[in-house]
Amino acid sequence: MGKADVHLHTRVSDGLASVELLLEYIEHCTDLDVIAVTDHEDVRGGLRAREVAARRGYRFEVIPGAEVTTLQGHVLALFVERDIPSFRGVESTLAMIHDAGGLAVVPHPLSWLTRSIGQRTLDALHERGEAGISFDAIELANPSPAGRRTAAKAARLNAERWGLPATGSSDAHHLEHVGSGWTEFAGRTAEDFRRALATGAVRARSVPSGAVPAGRLALGLVWGYAATPRKVVRMLGGRR
Repeated sequence: MGKADVHLHTRVSDGLASVELLLEYIEHCTDLDVIAVTDHEDVRGGLRAREVAARRGYRFEVIPGAEVTTLQGHVLALFVERDIPSFRGVESTLAMIHDAGGLAVVPHPLSWLTRSIGQRTLDALHERGEAGISFDAIELANPSPAGRRTAAKAARLNAERWGLPATGSSDAHHLEHVGSGWTEFAGRTAEDFRRALATGAVRARSVPSGAVPAGRLALGLVWGYAATPRKVVRMLGGRR
């Protein structure tokens, strides 16, 4: 079985490692086969990671992606080659992700510690059942504080109501956390992962995250809270 960690952050948004340092760590310190770099509101980190990994001949494959802020909470966009506009309704965001050839995953569902998709939104989308306006998977093994708090409730509701394929990912902002959550799938490549997700043949796994010094955790929180405002300022600057 292959292992994929498809929720990773770099200094392009609110992670503390550069793209290059993240890739070196994954190559030498993990057994991951597939990763996705999902910086907030910004696909540049994922595109650069894919290019660098291919050029250096790393043994794992990279999926470009982004963590998009919607009016209802965060959405992971995987397999996208361009930025998905932020601060739109979740239905509009899902349609744009699918129009871009991507897949949409619910990260840290129901969590109150960060912007997250809630039960009411997931219930409404499930009841509507509209093609293209739905999630492709839900992240049920996320060992970060945001993911742990509501994991059991989200897993129960998914089993009872939504029936979405379950992914595991680390939501890592520090290198020590990379690979602490992962998705098992048959195969080794990004396309194998995509096919497995489409058929629901995936399994979410996680272990406790590695320890990070308190000072660096605090720095990460400050850097993280500024990630989306930095992106908005850059977007506004580009329109002038």
